[in-house]
Amino acid sequence: MKTTMKMLAAAVSLGVALSAGAVAQTQPAGSLNELLNRVRSDAREASADNAARLREFQSSTNTQQAQLNSARGTLASLERQATQLSADFENNQVRIDELDAELRQRQGAFGELFGAARQSAGEFAAMIDQSLISGQFPGRADALETLSNSRTLPTRAELDFIPRRVIEEMIQQQQVVTYNGRVTGLGDGAAVPITRVGAFVAFTNYNNNQRFALWSQSENTGAYSLTDMAAQPPANFVSAASALFNADTGEIVEGVVDPSRGALLNIYKDVPDLNERIEQSGNVGKVIIGLLVISALFGIFRMISLLMTQAAVGGQKRKSSGSKGNPLGRVMLAYEGAKDKDVETMELKLDEAILQETPKLEFGLNFLKLAAGIAPLLGLLGTVTGMIKTFTQITLFGTGDPRIMAGGISEALMTTVLGLIAAIPLLFIHSFAQSFARGVQQVLEEQAAGMIARHAEERAQG
Repeated sequence: MKTTMKMLAAAVSLGVALSAGAVAQTQPAGSLNELLNRVRSDAREASADNAARLREFQSSTNTQQAQLNSARGTLASLERQATQLSADFENNQVRIDELDAELRQRQGAFGELFGAARQSAGEFAAMIDQSLISGQFPGRADALETLSNSRTLPTRAELDFIPRRVIEEMIQQQQVVTYNGRVTGLGDGAAVPITRVGAFVAFTNYNNNQRFALWSQSENTGAYSLTDMAAQPPANFVSAASALFNADTGEIVEGVVDPSRGALLNIYKDVPDLNERIEQSGNVGKVIIGLLVISALFGIFRMISLLMTQAAVGGQKRKSSGSKGNPLGRVMLAYEGAKDKDVETMELKLDEAILQETPKLEFGLNFLKLAAGIAPLLGLLGTVTGMIKTFTQITLFGTGDPRIMAGGISEALMTTVLGLIAAIPLLFIHSFAQSFARGVQQVLEEQAAGMIARHAEERAQG
């Protein structure tokens, strides 16, 4: 019974605490009187809290009403002010239109004249911004841009800017000058020597190397600046630029002039280099290059070996006794071993010795000849596969864009070129190696013939 009363008291206490918003923990009531007293106490506290909240709400309502009234008064004042400003704006616009009409009336023919002057100033300002000369003289077009954007009558001094800038541009276009300036992408922002050839081409002298720069517009800011070319022109252009940079004042040298003011030089960024061309040739081109390297190294080795053999044979000719270190010495040893034989036997023995030396001399020559013949065939194979790719692209995408077919055509042409490049030096190497081998064979045959003749003569005299 006591346990049941305690559980009931705890449940009632928890319900009262939740209904009154209390979060404090209480001990279970020991009796019904204590529980009743707690309920009454919590009810009084909840009533007091509710009364306090009501008073606070009523006080806040009065304050909010006062703020609302103040805001409505401010809004009405601003609306009256906006109405007045709108009326003033309309009156000012009418006045501006009247003044513009009066200005046009007073300008008369001069209005059209100054309009044409402002248009010319804007056009020439854009031309000057795009000119390479502005890299040496920045800010040349500021006065012209101000004149083109002006709505007032220009002064005589402002109008003089137009012919003055025209004459300056004409004078600078015929000069070749060197000055210090900054080039984007070069020298970490430090000033470097820049040589300008009129308004056509400019190059820098960075670490004693000449590098061409382009006058280009930034995509982010829209401003023009000199930018280092990522892909430089061919070596003959660079050497001409170096000769121009090192030339004395008044000296006439061969130089580079781009009449398109950078457009032609900029094309070189799309010209593939050696590595890119090899990649265009595909797997067939790599096979050809591998065949060329292996065959050329082997051919050079055989040429050196044959030259050493030829030198050893030449030294053996000046000796009377044979040696096993060279072909002629081994042939002479065969002659020494067959001295007591007849002429026919002697001849057969020497022929056998020469035949034994021939494979050693001709070792690898057939491989070089085969490699020289296979290289063009591999190039032809690459040509065929490249054209197959080209026709496949045409079938899938048509002929509207030539760049789609460029990959297959590049593979076809590059493999042909690589095949010819590989075949030509291999043919030369094979020809030289074969001539060296034949030279040694001819010496062996000549010496063997002399030995046989001498042996026959000795046999006849004996």
